[in-house]
Amino acid sequence: MAYNLRNINVLDLRPSTGVGVALPFNAPGVFRTVYTTKEQLKYNIINFLLTNKRERIFNPTFGADIRSKLFEQLTQDTVDGLDNLIRTGIERYFPNVVITNLTFNADPDKNLLVIQFSYTINNTGESDNIIIDING
Repeated sequence: MAYNLRNINVLDLRPSTGVGVALPFNAPGVFRTVYTTKEQLKYNIINFLLTNKRERIFNPTFGADIRSKLFEQLTQDTVDGLDNLIRTGIERYFPNVVITNLTFNADPDKNLLVIQFSYTINNTGESDNIIIDING
């Protein structure tokens, strides 16, 4: 009989120990503590997607650079370029994440782009999704 074993991060075994902070910073004390590695990974990916390249001082290549495409025409070439930026960045900075679905819903008349991002975490098998609205 085969068993489907799941890896559990050591940090997740201590439920009262904070792992990081949530986004956005709008809790009563500014920061809301995150207690699981799965949730913190989600916020790390959101941070990556919303960061431009050269925005982090000691890591200038970090970021998906989505805002650099904000005022360009929403054509298939633009969407393909965004897809490439996101996929290569996730492969580089989050090697334990496998993108299962990445879709772009564009409305060129309103200059609106909705990015739907689904992923699976390699070592735990858990999955999650992120939706980001970009309105130019």
